[in-house]
Amino acid sequence: MNFLKILANKFSIKFNFKEFIIVFFTIFFLFASDRFTKISAIKNLSNVNNIYINDYLNLNLNFNTGIGFGLFSLESGTGYHLISFLIFLVLIYLFYLVLNSNFLDRVLFSMILGGATGNFYDRIIYFSVPDFIDVHYKDFHWFTFNLADIFISLGIITLLFREMFLKK
Repeated sequence: MNFLKILANKFSIKFNFKEFIIVFFTIFFLFASDRFTKISAIKNLSNVNNIYINDYLNLNLNFNTGIGFGLFSLESGTGYHLISFLIFLVLIYLFYLVLNSNFLDRVLFSMILGGATGNFYDRIIYFSVPDFIDVHYKDFHWFTFNLADIFISLGIITLLFREMFLKK
């Protein structure tokens, strides 16, 4: 605990221990739940083309080598590693924002960081990100995504909503 106080004072971070626990738990819980669902999807969907849930939802395993929504899909070469490095820099910046924001923003940045860390982990381990949630209406299919993408999207949407409508 003293180490955290010394670190917080050195970098002028206003961070109490209770907030640290909440933020750490948020990041860890979201990362762990994302990992659990991805491991389950890989284990259970690898030999199955598609699992029909209802008229709007299927489970279908895809490995995404790009960034959000499959943009910039690259094989594991120089371009892929460059994008992965840029994502790593974004993770560091998100961590900085977690440390230097008010409490509500810390929690929202923690949601984004927890999801982004899960996807970054997959980029390093699998050289792609397992996506398996397929939302659709008739023949229109949205991009296949995973739990981490939900956490990232919810954090960003909430931050944008807060910035546009709730700040004076």
